Parts: sequence; structure tokens; C-alpha cells
Amino acid sequence: MKLVSYLNEDHDRLAILVDGFLYDTEALHPDLPQNMSMFLNYWEDAYPMALGCEMMIKEGKISKSKGFAYEGANILAPVPYPSSCRDGYAFRQHVEAARRNRKAPMIPEFDQYPIFYFTNHHSIQGPGAIECMPDHFEKLDFELEVAIVVCKHGRNIRAEEADEYIGGLMIMNDMSARRLQMEEMLLNLGPAKGKDFATVIGPWLVTLDELEPFEVPAKPGHTGKNFNLRMQCRVNGTQVSDGNMKDMDWTFAELIERASYGVSLYAGDVIGSGTVGTGCFLELNGTGKLNDPNYVEQWLQPGDVVEMEVDGLGILSNTVVEEDDDLSLLARKKSV
Repeated sequence: MKLVSYLNEDHDRLAILVDGFLYDTEALHPDLPQNMSMFLNYWEDAYPMALGCEMMIKEGKISKSKGFAYEGANILAPVPYPSSCRDGYAFRQHVEAARRNRKAPMIPEFDQYPIFYFTNHHSIQGPGAIECMPDHFEKLDFELEVAIVVCKHGRNIRAEEADEYIGGLMIMNDMSARRLQMEEMLLNLGPAKGKDFATVIGPWLVTLDELEPFEVPAKPGHTGKNFNLRMQCRVNGTQVSDGNMKDMDWTFAELIERASYGVSLYAGDVIGSGTVGTGCFLELNGTGKLNDPNYVEQWLQPGDVVEMEVDGLGILSNTVVEEDDDLSLLARKKSV
């Protein structure tokens, strides 16, 4: 099942997507929650009811006249107001390549436990324009990822049970301002301003029932579901990234286990996978320069269109735009 959040009369609404048409949950059944936040908080009742409605739509028992075209709707992030947003570091290929490119050895702790950082959940957005300040354009980057949303409260969740807490998967673009990120992390704190301006998820949330045909075993020594989903990114129509979710070393179940240790997770918490191998310009530029000293770095520019496509999860499209403000934190740095 594909769940879509859209804007209607200044309110976020929830719909089921079937064959290019959106069916508002309230119009389908009066007991279905009207928005994603309510849906996640009443997941155990709402999810099976919504699945039943989806089946009735596909069987023609609910008239197509109850739906309206996805194209033309004001589409929001599937989870417009997440209660938190964590981002993991689950792909060894990306970590290994990034460290190799800066002549650093692979860090052995990567294979011992999964890690994550918190990002700004108020900067979550869906398809459309990504507004960036002048400093963001100092090495502006995308990051190709997959994310989950938690669908029920839990604490000290074991990895063996953690997949039950996953409401579904969606594409994630963890936007990164690399110069800000690199400067602030010299102080061994962060990432902060290099990341907190925009995190994109969408275009819809795909529940696990629809992804069963793609399910594959976790890597040896790991616990939880994984999926054979090709992940691609295109910038202005040119493919720049090509990876696969099945290459995740740490599973979402294991990320949930660590995130929930001594802490409560709540319905609406979003957790990203971290960048897939080849999934950002930072890695691609480093590899390019390692292989060719004359390699010309590429970074996102105003007007660029970033399209991320993941099998089964759709296409997430965004356009980079300049915000109408010339403030620069880099220009305000204190002299030494």
C-alpha cells in the first residue's frame, strides 16, 4: 500500500494511491485517520482497515469517482511532521570509499555497532523546491538513502522484534552543505548546520506488505529484513549514482535496537539508512580524483533537478533554488 500526504485547504491530509489516483482516507471510511500523524498513532487499527479499502478500490467495489489524480495535487512529505529524525550509517561500501578517498583506514568500529545522528525534523520536506542559503552552495550535495517511519511506541526494542515497528519505507535525500559540515566537525561536534536546512523524504510511504517480493536475507551476522531495491540518482537527467538497498550492512531492525536503548521511540519517528555506495558527490568526487588528478569536482547548483529513484518506492524529484537572502555565516567567521 502506498500512503500519500497532500495539502488541502492548509491542512495535511492522507490518501491511498492506486493507479495514479489518490483516495482520501476520510472519504474511504469515517473511522480512518485523516492525516499521517494520526494514522501512525492508531496504526494497529488503521493499517488493516486501510488495506481493506485498498483491496476494495482495486476490485472496483469503491468507485474511481471517489479518487482524484495524483498529478496536480500538492504533495507533501509522506510524514510531514515527524516526531524526530535520525540518520544512520549503514552502508559499509560508502563509508569505506569515503575513508579511502581521504587516505584514512577503514574504521573497525563500523562493523561492531550501528550509529546515527539526529537531524532537524522541522526541516523535513517532500517533492518540490529545496531552498538554499549562500553558504549551502559551498559544495552542496545530495545523499541517496532509504528511510523508515516508526509505527508504534517502543523502548529497549530487540532487533529480532524490531521489524514490527516499521510502518513502511520511503526515499530519503539527506541534503548536505559540505563546507559548513567539514568546518564545524573539526571541533568534533555535529553534523549541524551542514545538514539541518533540508532533509527530503517521499514521494510516498510504501508499507511492508507491498515490498514482500523484494525481501532478501540480512547479511551474515545481522538481524532483520532487507530488500533488493535498486537505488539511483539523476542530476539534470544524468545518472550519477547506482546502488542497492540489499547492500545495507546494518539493518533498520538493528538501527531501531540501538536507537531505542534506554529511550522511547514514538510513532512518527523517521530513521534514515545513511548513504548508499556511490550515493553522493563527496564520494564520487573523491573517487574521481583518486583515479584521475585532472578530475573536475561536481556539486549541486541553483536550478539543478535531483531525481532519486528506488525500485518499489517511486521517484523523488526536487529542484535546488536560491533563497532570497544574502546572509553568510562563512563571511562572519571571527579572524584569528
